[in-house]
Amino acid sequence: MAINRRGCLLSLSLPTLNSMHPLRTIFPKLPFLLSHSSSHSSSTMVRTLLVISLELLIISLLFGQSPVSALMDGSPPRPPPPAFFAFGDSILDTGNNNNITSLMKCNFLPYGRDFKGGNKPTGRFCNGKVPSDFLAELTGVKEYLPPYMDPNLKMEDLLTGVSFASGGTGYDPLTSKIASVISLPDQLNLFKNYTRRIAAAVGRKQAADIVRWSIYIVMAGSNDIANNYYTLPFRKATHDVDSYTDLLVDNATSFYQGLYYVGARRIGVFSAPPIGCVPGERTLDGGPLRECSDKQNAMALLFNRKLSDEIDALNRQLRGSRIMYINVYSPIYEVIKNYADYGFKVVNKGCCGTGNIELSALCTLSEPINCRNASSHVFWDSFHPTERAYEIISKGIMSNYISKL
Repeated sequence: MAINRRGCLLSLSLPTLNSMHPLRTIFPKLPFLLSHSSSHSSSTMVRTLLVISLELLIISLLFGQSPVSALMDGSPPRPPPPAFFAFGDSILDTGNNNNITSLMKCNFLPYGRDFKGGNKPTGRFCNGKVPSDFLAELTGVKEYLPPYMDPNLKMEDLLTGVSFASGGTGYDPLTSKIASVISLPDQLNLFKNYTRRIAAAVGRKQAADIVRWSIYIVMAGSNDIANNYYTLPFRKATHDVDSYTDLLVDNATSFYQGLYYVGARRIGVFSAPPIGCVPGERTLDGGPLRECSDKQNAMALLFNRKLSDEIDALNRQLRGSRIMYINVYSPIYEVIKNYADYGFKVVNKGCCGTGNIELSALCTLSEPINCRNASSHVFWDSFHPTERAYEIISKGIMSNYISKL
């Protein structure tokens, strides 16, 4: 059998094909066709091979795998995800902070200025959609990922997934306490509550299947580095950079294990981004030229290296798991460094207010006159990218990582 670089079937050698046990299982007529190949005319055999190729192509389209990997790697094809879930911080939060007592909120204009046609602030830290929305849509689950804390959620919303993420949280429990937001352990408890709710609605078996085959994404670490370690004195007094990143990875590992023990198997873990390059950190730690903060980026890279190694170890330890390290540092840094190549005009300032330091409620103090068109900016506020930047990054994450979970 010959296959080109795109995974397309070029030709099939009949003796080789006849030995493929997975094909004989899926296509019962195949052994008969092959064993009687001598009685077929040339045109009949060509037709037969075209039919087989078409069947392989259908499997590829149905299960998101190449025909070879779907049938020849010894494992059954992975079904499309029944639901999509997000955990972590404001990058993935779709409104869970709206009804809690915290300053980390954005359920007011100018947030949501471009969401669903305009002027719909939902609690997303953006002018529009965030990565949890884009990735839920790209996986074919649904267009928008609702927050679990939305009191108006219906069961049909729950069955296809929600976001548990909370803006301001981190792997360090102190980070979430400082911001008065939903910690990762609390997000895990909410997920356990979620599984009980859907089990009561659809039965334990269907609920277990939803949990097992769904896709989960997790992102945290930015707030730990920027808003905790390099802003407040508490952790610096007891931890150097090396030991603090160890603390973060240890807590991250416990969270992933917690997801696994509840039943999650397909988990995508985002790395820390180049947090030193967001407009707020440029203002606070980038010097008079407002350059990227090298020390914060270096800490993010150290954390990412340790996190990647730990995820490799977890995949060996947790039977049946597929935990994937997703490098978001590099693509985000690429967009920041070469922003003009992506059609952006401004990279070192956010859209709202002056663009230098505003975030959350501070964005309401002045009209965002800097950018009538948010798509011209990489960043929406001093910490979070615009919808257009998120869309570019999310498409890369989907093709390079999520599609392989």
